[in-house]
Amino acid sequence: MGRIAVLGEDARVRGFALAGALVRPADGPREVAEAWNTLPADVRVVILTPRAAEHLKSAHLEHERLTVVMPP
Repeated sequence: MGRIAVLGEDARVRGFALAGALVRPADGPREVAEAWNTLPADVRVVILTPRAAEHLKSAHLEHERLTVVMPP
């Protein structure tokens, strides 16, 4: 079974930890890329904030993980 990770600005992602998600706060482009590249292999679904999605290139999103973007 895979895990869910939530990646983006701290204020928008921290509450997901209460639901058991792996939370990766990341604000700038470098932090977002590092958080994405270091996600554990068992993460199957990634929820991104809109800003985090903007920081990632489309090549990052082409992966075997299901990736969704939160509404603004």
